Amino acid sequence: MTPSISTPLERAQSLVPDILSSADAIDKGREIPSDLVFKIKQNNLLRLLVPKSMGGEEMDWRKFLDVVFTIAYADGSVGWCINQGCVFATNSARKPRNVTEKIWSDKFSSVGNGPPSNVVSNRTNGGYLLSGTWRFSSGCRHATWLAALAGGDANGPPRLHFLPRDDIKLVDVWQVQGLRGTGSFSFSAQDYFVPDDQVLPLNQGIYEPNPLYVVPQSLMFACGFGTVALGVARSGLDGVLELAQSKKPQFGGLTLAKDPVIQSKIGVAEGKWRGAKALLFSTVEEVWQSVQEKSAITLEERVNLRLVGTHAIRESAAVVDIVYNLSGSTAIFESTQIQRKFQDIHVITQQVQGREAHYQAVGSFVLGQEIEGGIL
Repeated sequence: MTPSISTPLERAQSLVPDILSSADAIDKGREIPSDLVFKIKQNNLLRLLVPKSMGGEEMDWRKFLDVVFTIAYADGSVGWCINQGCVFATNSARKPRNVTEKIWSDKFSSVGNGPPSNVVSNRTNGGYLLSGTWRFSSGCRHATWLAALAGGDANGPPRLHFLPRDDIKLVDVWQVQGLRGTGSFSFSAQDYFVPDDQVLPLNQGIYEPNPLYVVPQSLMFACGFGTVALGVARSGLDGVLELAQSKKPQFGGLTLAKDPVIQSKIGVAEGKWRGAKALLFSTVEEVWQSVQEKSAITLEERVNLRLVGTHAIRESAAVVDIVYNLSGSTAIFESTQIQRKFQDIHVITQQVQGREAHYQAVGSFVLGQEIEGGIL
């Protein structure tokens, strides 16, 4: 049953103390602790974009980003998993409904997924035989289902094969320094039978009329992960603002807060962060209003969303770099807030949504040229 005593944002805010107190466990365990996962699911925070008819909240997309920011400010890995889980769950609005109900009707279900590698999906009696590997499956360690993408080639149209998490082998490749708590392991299968009621074609359309499902999923990911980056950067910046009140550089007589050079750099960092946040949130608001009115999204609106998602990630990294350098030797220790933010933000920039190449696509559109690739 959907919580009714508070808004999603209030529920997210109520979990911040638990997230902060779990920081070391998240980082060392390379996953969100099970007790925290339970609280996240209990508060419906992985079902904010699931249709109401299935027990979700069909949340206003712009307000959803406030939830993502709140969580990401507390911890980048948890914010990442919230955005990943919620945006992927927009697949719950697809046809046929008997498949999506099986996967998402349970309040405590969640889905891990990842890009495919060397995948074969062959039709057989009553379903498919599936083999392959899927990488970077954020949240797979606390998932109940794993979604394996296949098709889109000689094996037929693209489709998601849903595999019970407990049946599938996870492959620990997540030996990283940033966003460790996402637990983005790979998973693999060999001649695994997937029945038809666990296979979701991606070319049969949407059954829900809500404009939420008009926005391309890839761009919802982009703006959500841009928001995660903004949360990580703001947390890092705030941590350095606090540090600057007391820290004096070696051989220096002034605290960082009183140093004119530091003041100037902080001003630049504030400008970059505020500008990137304002651009992302105002653009999403503008596009969201348009989509609600028209139940359609234009090419220009898609380009604008791609731009602001990428820009938020790249500018957030620039902000963290500035404040990391200002922190001196303090920044190199694991115990400091800025160290973890530095690691997290530079993993975010390496994800597909943060590629600098996306600027080229935007530039191509502005110059009246054809946009290549499937990024929109």
